[in-house]
Amino acid sequence: MRRRTGLAMAGVAAMAWGEWLNWRWSRTLVGTSGGAAETVVVLGFRNPEATANIINRWRVRAGIRSIAADSAQGTRVIFSGGATSGGASEAQLMADYAKSVLEFDGTVLLEDQSATTWENITNVIPLLEDAGHIKIASQPAHALKARAYLRRQRPDLATRLVRADDYRVGEWLVVKPLLAVYGLWALRRLEADERKISP
Repeated sequence: MRRRTGLAMAGVAAMAWGEWLNWRWSRTLVGTSGGAAETVVVLGFRNPEATANIINRWRVRAGIRSIAADSAQGTRVIFSGGATSGGASEAQLMADYAKSVLEFDGTVLLEDQSATTWENITNVIPLLEDAGHIKIASQPAHALKARAYLRRQRPDLATRLVRADDYRVGEWLVVKPLLAVYGLWALRRLEADERKISP
């Protein structure tokens, strides 16, 4: 009985820890910049299948729900990600899902050459020049990594970053501890890389 209670408490603590970290990451390196032109960048995930996989479907939903109600007509959504298996690009698969399943009829742009998060940011920068504010939609740790890359590549554009709706309490609850562990590892690698290039 005690062992079961201990395991249950450990499980609850792990989920609470994962929830807190993802909440914190979703609010890091963002401001309250305003502007008439809103752009949402949805980052792709490895997708060798012929249709959007579960992670890319979730990222598309997070990107679409990130569109502010008062700027829906003027918002551009950029789907970013290249092909991983010689087929359609991640960007195209996500755009197809947004249009055919979510019935999104807004402005869509594709960036279909990227193979890494760094390349995602490098390749979408030309599409962000006139954005009043910028939202990057992905799992919170991955989106934070992308925001850090934008700050490194174009600090002026990074001042326009605002929070996307890619964190909600209870969403992905069971796997959030795993996402948190992976996120900590990825962000520590990012910090180590930044220390190497710092003067």
